[in-house]
Amino acid sequence: QVQLVESGGGLVQAGDSLRLSCAASGRAFSTYAMGWFRQAPGEDREFVATISWDNMTYYTDSVLGRFTISRDNAKSRVYLQMNSLKPEDTAIYYCAAAWVVTTTSNYDYWGQGTQVTVSS
Repeated sequence: QVQLVESGGGLVQAGDSLRLSCAASGRAFSTYAMGWFRQAPGEDREFVATISWDNMTYYTDSVLGRFTISRDNAKSRVYLQMNSLKPEDTAIYYCAAAWVVTTTSNYDYWGQGTQVTVSS
């Protein structure tokens, strides 16, 4: 069992940066693939980024070059550094854990989400 708690969301202006953090509790964090997803109002939840246990990373095209996912296994945390934020990045951001790295929503554990709002 893994519990995930996101933090770091907030209200920023277009062009600003934010760093989201996800704290994981439970065993074997280093063996999980960790992902970030987001859901905008009225939209389906979508994949943002993921990092495998051995630090392979994948991103959705819309954030490539602006967002960076990373992990600290010693602290059982995964991060999402978001630069050059745009109003269309506004969403609730969710952290998730999976046994196998994937860009689909087929993750085993999910956090409660943190709100990111980008004003124009």
